[in-house]
Amino acid sequence: MRLIRVMCSGRVDLEFILRAFVNGQDGVFVGGCKLDECNYVTHGNYDALANVYIAKKILATIGLNPERLKLQFMSGADGNLLAEVTDAFSEAVKAIGPLGKGDGEEADAKMLKLKLEAAQKIVPYIRLVERERMRIPQKSKAAYEAFYTSDQFNALFDELIVSKMAISQITALLKEKALSTGEIAASLGLNPSEVSRHINNSSRYGFVRYDVEQKCYALA
Repeated sequence: MRLIRVMCSGRVDLEFILRAFVNGQDGVFVGGCKLDECNYVTHGNYDALANVYIAKKILATIGLNPERLKLQFMSGADGNLLAEVTDAFSEAVKAIGPLGKGDGEEADAKMLKLKLEAAQKIVPYIRLVERERMRIPQKSKAAYEAFYTSDQFNALFDELIVSKMAISQITALLKEKALSTGEIAASLGLNPSEVSRHINNSSRYGFVRYDVEQKCYALA
């Protein structure tokens, strides 16, 4: 597991979580002070809660078990609880198995890293849409749980983040060499129509061009 010590769980950026998985960690544990008992007026532990919900959704989209990521709230006096929770989480991650090879996960190591890095690269964009479209005005555990497990959140995630992740994956693939639509689809586990849609969007923004001689797509 990856252990990163910071002053406030609100500073555990989404990029930190993804970087740990990029580096091959099988699980990531985030510990924070109890909700509504934050020492800071910002109540950063709610930011940590939002980041973990989003990160779990990203992991599931990539094909990883979201249970590889755990968030636990506790007080400074809960030393025994911390030991119990981290021990239980370690055992749970061991039961899932190595990253990309665990329960229900059959991912090529190189392709898995590419997908994680592609998600990592769009974290600034995700921060923006989270602030503008996914920010919850009421800071309560019930409100966050209701929103981040709702059809509304799933729809927003699909609309705002999934396509950006796919485009980031495609451009990462094309950095290595020019590829056809079919080759991109096979590599990323997408259907060709999805790839064509993402390619068209990428071309519109000048990220990708069609190589007429090779009859495939390359970075612009």
